[in-house]
Amino acid sequence: MTETTPARTRRRLGLPSFGAQILLALILGLAFGFLARSAQLDWLTATLDTVGSLFIQLLKLAVPPLVFTAIVASIVQLRHLTNAARLAASTLGWFALSGLIAVSIGLGLGLLTNPGQGISLDVSGAQAPKSQGSWTDFLVGIVPTNPVKAFVEGNVLQIVFLAVVVGFAAMRLGAKAESFLDVNAALLEITQKALWWIIRLAPVGTLGLIGAAVAQYGWDLLAPLATFTLDVYVGCAIIMFVVYPLLLAVFGRLNPMRFFSGAWPAIQLAFVSRSSVGTMPLTQRVTIERLGVPREYASFAIPFGATSKMDGCAGVYPALAAIFVSQIFGMPLSIGDYVLIAFVSVVGSAATAGLTGAIVMLTLTLSTLGLPLAGAGLLLAIDPILDMMRTATNVAGQAAMTTLVAARAGILDRTVYDAPPAKLTQEPALVSQARPAREAALAH
Repeated sequence: MTETTPARTRRRLGLPSFGAQILLALILGLAFGFLARSAQLDWLTATLDTVGSLFIQLLKLAVPPLVFTAIVASIVQLRHLTNAARLAASTLGWFALSGLIAVSIGLGLGLLTNPGQGISLDVSGAQAPKSQGSWTDFLVGIVPTNPVKAFVEGNVLQIVFLAVVVGFAAMRLGAKAESFLDVNAALLEITQKALWWIIRLAPVGTLGLIGAAVAQYGWDLLAPLATFTLDVYVGCAIIMFVVYPLLLAVFGRLNPMRFFSGAWPAIQLAFVSRSSVGTMPLTQRVTIERLGVPREYASFAIPFGATSKMDGCAGVYPALAAIFVSQIFGMPLSIGDYVLIAFVSVVGSAATAGLTGAIVMLTLTLSTLGLPLAGAGLLLAIDPILDMMRTATNVAGQAAMTTLVAARAGILDRTVYDAPPAKLTQEPALVSQARPAREAALAH
């Protein structure tokens, strides 16, 4: 009965699928945005901006409790996995390897296209963004001085630190921590359910976000930065549609088309929401229900990836941006600088922490290279447009590498992976509701 009732309800209401709703919202957003810009309809621009901003605010509202409870639950889930240490190490290794490939593609595109050459931008008034990053700030900023303040300010990096400490402490306490873990699991389920309701509003949020971006920026602002913008989109597309499929096919013996058909709803939502953490419940759901990754492993790898696996924001983008800024300010980079960019990308990717935008990661890269932080200010205006593709790449990488590790470890349910993707017509099955059959399979 639970399988058919939602489908009948949707048919009765005449609603298209979730993916079709997102696509329709994209088209309407573009149309309303161009109308608002060409006819100078300030009220329409303001309305679109308000709708999009409210959707992002709703996502951000759920981020602190979601990150903390999900990370704690993901660490505790490791005790249910055979060879948990090996799986964790393999996950970290594949995340790092694909991140290195991403930054290499970003550097290659930047050196090939020279996005900052021949561009006449007034850099005299450029200012460093308010949110900056340096290695000192990054390392010191990991540890909160006040745990409550970390949640109030939504500092995801500090929340991740707290969750990791609490998660491992709970594991060491064993039975004494069971009551706390039950409360944490309940809070996670409540947060996921509330966030699923927000996700269902994604088509409305998409219309507002896309429409506002077109109405406010248009082509006038993109024209001077066209090469840089195109580089970001092309670089992310290469990662998403060439690198990930090759890794899945060669090292996982998996059909890449099946991966995209399964993961596409999460990639779509990431594109419009610009939040890896906000997309995390849907990413985890499609990874489990459509790609066949065991719930126990996905419950660890997806939350971990949502706060550290950032091939778009921490790989392609800062590499291209560093080359762009160096060319704008006439400060050539050396071979050693390019190696340093790759190092910062792989090691410092957690600085992005799954939130919209990648300014902290960019300023971290620029400060490490000794480039003017004001250069980041030149890119702030078009950051929302770039962030859509970057976040979609982030989420695709989180799902792809999780699926690849599961396949190589022999715990992937290939029957689920190869089957036609299940329809996302119901609320997600939650993390704590482990499947007995899968648990038995993992125990052997």
